[in-house]
Amino acid sequence: MSASDKEVTPSAPRARPRKASGADTKYARKQQAIVAAASEILNRDGVKGMTLANVANRVGLITTSVTYYFRKKEDLAVACFLDAIARVEALVEAAAREPDPPARVQRMLKLWLDLRHRVVAGEEPPIALFGDMRTLQKPQRTVVGDAYRHFFARLCGLFESPELSWLTPMHRAARAHILSEQILWGVIWLRRYDPDDFGRVYTRMCDILLHGFAGPGRTWQNRPISLDEMLPEAQQTAAQETFLIAATRLINERGYRGASVEKISERLNVTKGSFYYHHDAKDDLVVACFKRSFDTMRRIQRTVLARSDDHWEQLTTLAAALFSYQISERGPLLRTSALVALPLSMRQEMIETYGQVSNRFAGVIADGITAGSIRAVDPMIGAQMFSAALNASAEYRWWVPGATGEQIHELYAKPMLMGLFAE
Repeated sequence: MSASDKEVTPSAPRARPRKASGADTKYARKQQAIVAAASEILNRDGVKGMTLANVANRVGLITTSVTYYFRKKEDLAVACFLDAIARVEALVEAAAREPDPPARVQRMLKLWLDLRHRVVAGEEPPIALFGDMRTLQKPQRTVVGDAYRHFFARLCGLFESPELSWLTPMHRAARAHILSEQILWGVIWLRRYDPDDFGRVYTRMCDILLHGFAGPGRTWQNRPISLDEMLPEAQQTAAQETFLIAATRLINERGYRGASVEKISERLNVTKGSFYYHHDAKDDLVVACFKRSFDTMRRIQRTVLARSDDHWEQLTTLAAALFSYQISERGPLLRTSALVALPLSMRQEMIETYGQVSNRFAGVIADGITAGSIRAVDPMIGAQMFSAALNASAEYRWWVPGATGEQIHELYAKPMLMGLFAE
């Protein structure tokens, strides 16, 4: 969801107006059941794959009955996202009652993991993942965007404190962005854990967010990086590379559905025929963008790991290179939120490949713990959290107003590696 969509639009799409009656409670229950069913389908198939027909089938209605509550599929998607935002914002409100920012961050994570536990256990209805919100078109996109920006402002407020006066609004926004991305991406990797282990996950996530990765005596170093040295040539032809860069940026900005072939071609000033010359379908294009991102991460990892045997230096250099790539002319990497738009077979392959890339980060962390240059943290969780912060940095322009590319390491890499409250 881009923070730039700020034009004034009508209020959120609602169900058809009706006269007040004793059936209101029954109506509300059915409406909630529809939103719950639609949220589950959204999380599996994205906005693109959700239809009123399959939602109706899930709740035992005919399609025309669902349209009594929500006129269009887009209206139902908006209701799902607004429900999700409201439920997570309620967690922020509760966390804000804690006395200081570290306690608020810990409370926020605890409440969120408790919510995930209840959802997985079937004690609460599914909650729509935020990643596919950018797929909506105007005016629905703006309605959801306004609600999400309000939630994000409340999240930034968790970092306000007289004791942390050195945290500028820019610093607070970046830290809130890192925290929000941990929640977004955490929904995906938490599936590897039994819900009974969420308590342990909470402890380990808090430890990393508050204290970072640096071992005893290790300090933050913003290492200068030459991407040309690490990525001497593109793996594709110049035309393919240009097309994939444009497609990646547009998918990150507008989601799968919003990044139409027409818009990609228009951005590059080429014909639609040029697209189909390189790719048979848009699903193939998303896969090509993911593969390019994975290849880029692998090449940077190989280069960095070959340069030094010091694992803290490896981790900080990886951060410098990858976060620099996000803001370079070749970047950014494709956001993981695009996964939900892919067919299940393609999606699983991409998730497995992403897991292999993430495992290499975990390996660096584990080796550093053994050598003493990195704190004793959970390597697998640490790798996922590092990846989430990297994912967030691609959108710094939207969520950290006034920030420049030169500040990306100070705003994102440093708090992730040293702890959110490291000065």
